[in-house]
Amino acid sequence: MELVVKKYTGEDTGRKVSLSDAVFAIEPNDHAIYLDVKQFLAHQRQGTHKSKERNEVSGSTRKIKKQKGTGTARAGSIKSPVFVGGGRIFGPRPRTYGFKLNKKVKSLARKSALTYKAKGESISVIEDFTFSAPKTKDFIKMLEVLALADKKTLVVLPAVDKNIVLSGRNLERSKVALAADVTTYDLLHADHVVFVESSIQTVENTLN
Repeated sequence: MELVVKKYTGEDTGRKVSLSDAVFAIEPNDHAIYLDVKQFLAHQRQGTHKSKERNEVSGSTRKIKKQKGTGTARAGSIKSPVFVGGGRIFGPRPRTYGFKLNKKVKSLARKSALTYKAKGESISVIEDFTFSAPKTKDFIKMLEVLALADKKTLVVLPAVDKNIVLSGRNLERSKVALAADVTTYDLLHADHVVFVESSIQTVENTLN
């Protein structure tokens, strides 16, 4: 598959770049995508939920009434879970929701997501560039000339470029990611993926 390379100003460079079939034209595996996205979202959970059990609730441990003769159930402490304000039985405890996923599965998931984007003609390539200074209006102008201003856009960089990252980080519908770190979730969440030309080689080297 070949794509036209444009400048970030919207002009055509007259060049084309070839995308590797081993990364952008495989047989997609939906289950691998499901597992990778599930793991990504699981790692976003803080897992800090906690409720107090009976040994952690404030209150006296004095036996509140005699064992027999009251006509009601036995009770040993006001902190018992059967009373209002008592401890909670089997309540939530801090935990980690993350789980392990094989590298080959994660790689397959990302290649599957890239294949879906390629089939849907949702990938663009722009020539390597940088901004002279961090300016959000320059980033917005770039999206406008590429006809992507109204779409959720993922811009993939080959390496950290502070000016580009700072220019795009405040835009709700856009995200800037590094080629080596781009996730399946980011690819699927975006309506359109914009690759800076050098980042394509990085992605192909990472996933092959």
